[in-house]
Amino acid sequence: MNLQDKVILLTGASSGIGYSLAKLLPKENCSLALVARRKYLLDELANEISSDKKSIKTYKCDVSAIDKVTEVYNQIKSDFGNVHIAILNAGVSGRIEINNFSSELAQEILGANIFGITNWIDVLLPDFLERKEGTIVGVSSIADLKGFPKSGLYNASKAAASIFLESLRIELKPKNINVITVRPGFIRTPMTDKNEFYMPLLMDADKAAEIILKGIKKGKRIIQFPLVMAILAELVRLLPKGLFEYLAGKKLPGRKD
Repeated sequence: MNLQDKVILLTGASSGIGYSLAKLLPKENCSLALVARRKYLLDELANEISSDKKSIKTYKCDVSAIDKVTEVYNQIKSDFGNVHIAILNAGVSGRIEINNFSSELAQEILGANIFGITNWIDVLLPDFLERKEGTIVGVSSIADLKGFPKSGLYNASKAAASIFLESLRIELKPKNINVITVRPGFIRTPMTDKNEFYMPLLMDADKAAEIILKGIKKGKRIIQFPLVMAILAELVRLLPKGLFEYLAGKKLPGRKD
């Protein structure tokens, strides 16, 4: 896939993988619509990567709110015309002890990780279908495979994202619209810096961005990495449910077996 002269929408561009992707994309001679909640960070980034060849514009948006997404998308169309590729990368994480369960945290995680994808697809799809072209890149996670203790909300949000993107890919293929699912392993970002557990094969965000960009250009259906983590994840997915629950709960306080 040639990205030259394309207009690319990138959500969650203020940090992590999105930030690293935003630094790489101008080299493809494309135009960028950068979206995040912290616009001042986007403005700093845009000043750093700006080029005379193509336009880079920034937009403040809460991707979990459909009215905000609609407003920003209309502004993007006014600024650029058509969006050709949408990289829906915005997301949040969060681990929580069951004694402190919070529906507020649930709404934050599910809002960003699920509705942050579906809201954008809601506004993008009519234009993509009318033109019979377009590419949707949804960033999920290898964590979509099981419900791990303290991470159930995050795991559930990524599982929902992966399954939704899979369904969308099947439905949109005859319409000449590509849907790519990105499933990273552990990536060093401000989000994962908060994790208190060991993260095997931890990868820098810049390296992750290179892999994602390469996969987009190759038109891959699924971009998952590191390979060893992807293989291990599939093995864990195949574990009998009872065995997985036993192993996952081994170190939890209060277990008597």
